[in-house]
Amino acid sequence: MKLFSWSLRFNGFPMKRAKADFEAIKSIPEEEFEDYINIKKRAILDFHLEHNSFYKNHLKEISTEHWNAIPILSKKDFQQPLKQRLSEGYHYRNQYVNKTSGSSGNPFIFAKDKYCHALTWNEFMDCYSWYDIDLDDSYQARFYGIPLQKVSYYKERFKDWLSHRYRFSVFNLSADAMKENLNLFKYQKFEYINGYTSAIVQFAKYLEQENVILSQVCPSLKCCIVTSEMLYEKDRLLLEKQFNIPIVNEYGAAEVGLIAFKNPDGTWKVNSETILVEILDENNKVLPYGEEGKIVITSLYNKAHPIIRYELGDIGVLDEKSTPKYPILKTLLGRTSDLITLPSGKKAAGLTFYYITKTVIEDEAHVKEFVITQLEQDLFKITYVSSETLTELQKKDIYKAVETYLESGLRLEFEKVTELKRSKSGKLKQFTSLV
Repeated sequence: MKLFSWSLRFNGFPMKRAKADFEAIKSIPEEEFEDYINIKKRAILDFHLEHNSFYKNHLKEISTEHWNAIPILSKKDFQQPLKQRLSEGYHYRNQYVNKTSGSSGNPFIFAKDKYCHALTWNEFMDCYSWYDIDLDDSYQARFYGIPLQKVSYYKERFKDWLSHRYRFSVFNLSADAMKENLNLFKYQKFEYINGYTSAIVQFAKYLEQENVILSQVCPSLKCCIVTSEMLYEKDRLLLEKQFNIPIVNEYGAAEVGLIAFKNPDGTWKVNSETILVEILDENNKVLPYGEEGKIVITSLYNKAHPIIRYELGDIGVLDEKSTPKYPILKTLLGRTSDLITLPSGKKAAGLTFYYITKTVIEDEAHVKEFVITQLEQDLFKITYVSSETLTELQKKDIYKAVETYLESGLRLEFEKVTELKRSKSGKLKQFTSLV
């Protein structure tokens, strides 16, 4: 039974319509594709100028005749309640609402209309099929975080069941945990691995120490898809060696969906069907293929919430061989996340701190930005930008979350600032270890 597709349709996502439209987009000839992009980006711009007061105010007194004159949006622009950013006719109950991971240090709640989200899933399904992966039938070994509060925990476990996947914890990357993970691969017919790069790399390092090749233990494996964090060449080689299956680099963002996906010949194909990817210089001028600049995304179908010329905070290069229909991501910089090492010797993925700090991320967006620095093995500093100082109750909640996800006995420092220091690329690194 195709539970995953059924669950999407049950929740109101028009998957059949989206699949038919997605296939039609794919069939557009190369020589007509630039016209398709121009028509869709103008259409989504005009829609939000007519139906979205937040976006109309953002572009007040700005000429929209030329696309390159459209101002750039950033996460800072979205730091206000979601209901103030929605288009006319859209509300929490008739769309897909979620929260960004905060990996850039600047999280926000966003929305997609259900048709747009259905197109997003068709994009994922299409790319996964390159490796003979079916989201309904292929069993996934998932290295992601999971909320530990009872209701949220069981909700995620139910979603895992619907999606035919088993979730491994990224909160505990100790040798004992890795041994348990390996035992599961011996008895479960996993077809692919998907998850945070740093956690999967730690598993590969354990396999290297134990002199184990994963595909020999679990012959049903077809590929490993890493996401959410940078995959460095040294780590890719390690994964290839210890897993002995194709290593696939997935680049995406929750608020826009899939951005780029490595195909079997090693080309990092950019999603040109449902989004527009631009590379801009520091003056917001479009750069030619082959030049390095900031990545800016336009969601061509999201009518619920404007994602138009939206700056992710990443730096990249589109290959000189790119075309409007087949853009290729040559280089991606950013999205790194250090590993957390604790006094007990336990290790955890840096993105663990998302699950801790989200306790202070509210829809009203009092906490605008945050970064965490590990000063000593037992001392962490949370530096945040907010209109209000964290209350003692909020700090207490963060301490509880730290004990739940990491371990007890850790010390926390809190510092409220007006602005956080950014890297040369303009991106914030959410977690940094000085240990």
